[in-house]
Amino acid sequence: MSDGSHEGGFRPDLAISTERGGPHYAEFNEQVRTLMDKVRYACPTDELAQEAIATLKDLNAKLDEHLVDEWTTPAGTRVDLPARGNITLPPYDLTTAGPDGVEGVVWFRPYHLGGNGVAHGGQVAVAFDDIGGMAAALAVDGVCRTAYLKVNYRSLTPLNTKLQIKAWVAERDGRKLFVAGTLHDGDRLCADIESLFIALRPGQP
Repeated sequence: MSDGSHEGGFRPDLAISTERGGPHYAEFNEQVRTLMDKVRYACPTDELAQEAIATLKDLNAKLDEHLVDEWTTPAGTRVDLPARGNITLPPYDLTTAGPDGVEGVVWFRPYHLGGNGVAHGGQVAVAFDDIGGMAAALAVDGVCRTAYLKVNYRSLTPLNTKLQIKAWVAERDGRKLFVAGTLHDGDRLCADIESLFIALRPGQP
C-alpha cells in the first residue's frame, strides 16, 4: 500500500483535506464509532453473533478493496471531524491551537468505559498524548515524539460528558519540550499530565 517514499520520517505536509473519503465519510466514521460503543456493552445471542460475523466479514472484504497507506487515509487528516477522524482516539474538538498551546473539548464514549461507569485511565492517557503532542509540534512548527507521559488521575472521568482539555509547553530545553496539561469536568480537575516530547530532526523516524 506504500511506495516507500515516506520511509525514514514523518510526512512533511499533512495534506489536510475535508473532502478525502467523500461526502459521507463523516457519517461512516460516526457509524463505526457507534458500532464500537454497541459492541462494548453487547451480549449477543449466538444467532446474532453469527449474523454479525457474516456481515462484518462481508464488509471487511469490501473495505479490503479500498485500503490506502497512512499517508493518504482520511483518518487523522479530516480536520472537520472530531479527533481529525481518527477513531483510535477519543473524540475531541479544538477551540484554540497555536504555539502557546491547545484547548478544546473531549468526550469519552461508551467504548472508552473502564469500570463503574467512568472512562478507562488508558483512554485518558491516549487523549493527553495526542493533545500534548500537538501542543509540542505547534510550539516548534515540526514533528515531535513522546519521550514520557505521566498522568495524575485526580478524580473520576465521566463518560458522555463534554470535558475541557488543554496542553501547553511549560518549558523548553533545545529539542526537549516539557508539556503540561489538564482535563476538567467544569471546575473539577479529572487529571493532569507531566510529559516530555522530543522535536525530531529532519528525516528522523
